[in-house]
Amino acid sequence: MKDYYGLLGVPPDATTENIKTAYRRKAAQFHPDRNPEPDAAAKFRAVQEAYETLADGDRRKVYDETRRSSLIDDPLLVAREIWGNYLGTMQK
Repeated sequence: MKDYYGLLGVPPDATTENIKTAYRRKAAQFHPDRNPEPDAAAKFRAVQEAYETLADGDRRKVYDETRRSSLIDDPLLVAREIWGNYLGTMQK
């Protein structure tokens, strides 16, 4: 499961406005027209997917419930992904 909060660099209790601000910042950073890196388009799409999910109240609720159950079912895998996204955010 993708860690959308980690991709945007916001905490799980972030407001919709905070999510929107983080999305705009990340979208500008990874937009293929502005970022010459070969994987910029893939990162941009991932950030866009994260925003579309977290900005919609119903989709966010389903995502949060699925995320909680994933932590219960396979906590090590999810913890590694969350930690990896966190470290990636800290390096930039």
